[in-house]
Amino acid sequence: MKNAMKAIVFGFGEILNWNTMLYALISGFLITALWVGIGFYFWDSIVSISSRILELVPFSMVRSNGAWMLSTFLWLQVVLLTFALIFAFFGNIILRSVSKEKYTSFSLIVAGASAVGWAIVWYFKGNYIYHQFLKLLTWLPFETIEKGVAFLIGFYLVYNAIIVTLLFVASIFSEPLIVSVEERHFKEDKVVRDHQFRSIGYTIRDSLIFLLVSLIALPLLFVPVLNIIVMIALWIWLIKDTLTYDAAVLNYENVDKEELKGHKGALWFISLVTALFNFIPVLNLFGPYFGEITMFHYLKSVQKQ
Repeated sequence: MKNAMKAIVFGFGEILNWNTMLYALISGFLITALWVGIGFYFWDSIVSISSRILELVPFSMVRSNGAWMLSTFLWLQVVLLTFALIFAFFGNIILRSVSKEKYTSFSLIVAGASAVGWAIVWYFKGNYIYHQFLKLLTWLPFETIEKGVAFLIGFYLVYNAIIVTLLFVASIFSEPLIVSVEERHFKEDKVVRDHQFRSIGYTIRDSLIFLLVSLIALPLLFVPVLNIIVMIALWIWLIKDTLTYDAAVLNYENVDKEELKGHKGALWFISLVTALFNFIPVLNLFGPYFGEITMFHYLKSVQKQ
């Protein structure tokens, strides 16, 4: 686990590197814009699918978890609003005080601080906010509740599509990213380049499995506590299975899956930390690259030992 902690610290440092930021920001914004456009164009169909799923769920469960989902959605909105207001009112001061090289890093710190700050508010007042939404949903007719929750499920589906696509793109471009890391920190070693097509095949397979299981498990989103566990578990599995193999084929001439199983504790832990990026707006763009670099560093460390 010591190697895993060192790899995580290394990964956090590397995602602040300008080269890594370019990969993450360019791919992240393009992918997000793509799925937002697709979601906007097919929104009625997405909401229709969500509504059909809701028909299978008892009304009381829709109302209760609708309040929970609205509370979470409000948290995301205030985080984004806070981030936007800081740069709207203090943008000129920030531009004069922060260098170009550190501007993106500073933006990430502001986004993270905003998310953490509002998370603390929700920790102490979340129960009150939840009950206020519960009252609102009680006052509304059933059709309105169903439509509102269906919209939230639609956002969840589009967001998951963004997460999977980000991971897929990070996997495809893992070699040039890792080569740049290797040139800065592991000059004496060479990145293996013989198994990239096989790695892409694994990524496609894992992405399809994730999408299928996510659709099957969609009704579980309405079971309190279990919904969070299922969502995180699916993200962690996808990250672990995809990025572990990516990092392994860039470290080893021949990947021994049995040997990798001996490090499953550390690999699951790294995947958990990577999955947590998905809960923080803007920072979620950096999650796959953080995981890719951290997995590579960890396997490089155990390989040298």
